[in-house]
Amino acid sequence: MRTYAGIPEENATLENSKVMLVTVPYDGTSTWGKGADKGPELFLNASENMELYDIETGTEPFLDGVYLAGEVSENSTPEAMTEAVYQKTKELLNNEGKVFTLFGGEHSVSIGSIRAVGEKFENLTVLQLDAHTDLRPEFHGSTSNHACAVFEANQKHNLVQVGIRSMDAEEAEYLPEGRVFFAHEIATNDNWIEDVLEKVSGNVYITIDLDAFDPSIAPSTGTPEPGGLQWYPTLELLRRVFEKCNVVAFDIVELMDSPMAKPTAFLAAKLYYKMLAYNHIYNNN
Repeated sequence: MRTYAGIPEENATLENSKVMLVTVPYDGTSTWGKGADKGPELFLNASENMELYDIETGTEPFLDGVYLAGEVSENSTPEAMTEAVYQKTKELLNNEGKVFTLFGGEHSVSIGSIRAVGEKFENLTVLQLDAHTDLRPEFHGSTSNHACAVFEANQKHNLVQVGIRSMDAEEAEYLPEGRVFFAHEIATNDNWIEDVLEKVSGNVYITIDLDAFDPSIAPSTGTPEPGGLQWYPTLELLRRVFEKCNVVAFDIVELMDSPMAKPTAFLAAKLYYKMLAYNHIYNNN
């Protein structure tokens, strides 16, 4: 059987795993670069070519176990996809003591998983790393569009946005007050990580659109925006969130297929594994 990163089958069963991984190869509403539906396969292939020892933490996070929990393939409509992700997430959250993770697909795949996680965990903070606000109430006739990825989360939970550098004028009224960290402000604020941490607490769902990163290190996304986050400061933020809070779920989205997909796919693979390492050292109960 196929396992995450080619790990031994004994570390890949639901019973023996502390992490569950769902893939959602959906790209139904993206409006510029197409190919995010190929993202999960690119990610899994890259993961199989990583070294599994994490130098920073001195750990082998795969030993905690990662269960490939299947693929959500529903793509008839954006709303049907959202409902399918919601139901799959809800089902998996019945497994107590395990961290739910998801790899997309475009960012609309997060709507259903955040909905399910928010129903299970009270006082939820949704930490969004993204170039775009994704706060439209609806777009192109759908509330399940990628441009609406965190609108519902903002209505129901404590949304904190990091790396934002692109938005539509209509989204300004929905910005979570005092909890948006624009990329141009991060660039001149040496204390931005501390400022973000002040807004993040309790149970946390982390959603990472890969276009949060600067396109110099992550070019293969649907809408790459200049002026993005860099690798090591982002890892420091994530590590400290895992240290401070109870990270109950996370997702990574918007890895796009292209002739130059490999560097971004490998970044995504390493990013996911880094989060497993931080989960291991801080949430390894």
